[in-house]
Amino acid sequence: MGNLMVLAVKEPVHVDARRLSEIVDELGETAANDVICVALEQLAQALADARQAAMAGDMAGLTARAEMLSRLAWQVGLTSLAGVAVDVAACAERRDGIGLSATLARLMRIGNRSLTEIWDERQGLN
Repeated sequence: MGNLMVLAVKEPVHVDARRLSEIVDELGETAANDVICVALEQLAQALADARQAAMAGDMAGLTARAEMLSRLAWQVGLTSLAGVAVDVAACAERRDGIGLSATLARLMRIGNRSLTEIWDERQGLN
């Protein structure tokens, strides 16, 4: 029997710092921080809801949640997360189980890393 090796999957996430700066410029620091914090909470909830819909086999619900997640991610500059959410929605609409499994796992990885990245970016704006 051969050796088993665990491969760590780590891919970069892209945060559009310019978009975050635009939010601050448009709203001011205090309001921008509030908006970004609310967006982070909504993104975290949307990730959890997407996972739950997938586990329940609710493809329509998963598609809706992934599309909402994509729109919200674009609004706050999380371009990697937005793109992966679009891919999840497409796989769910096609009922592509293998593709969905892969893209959903990627969504969770990118989602968690994106939330951390935008939090760090937000802290840097203060």
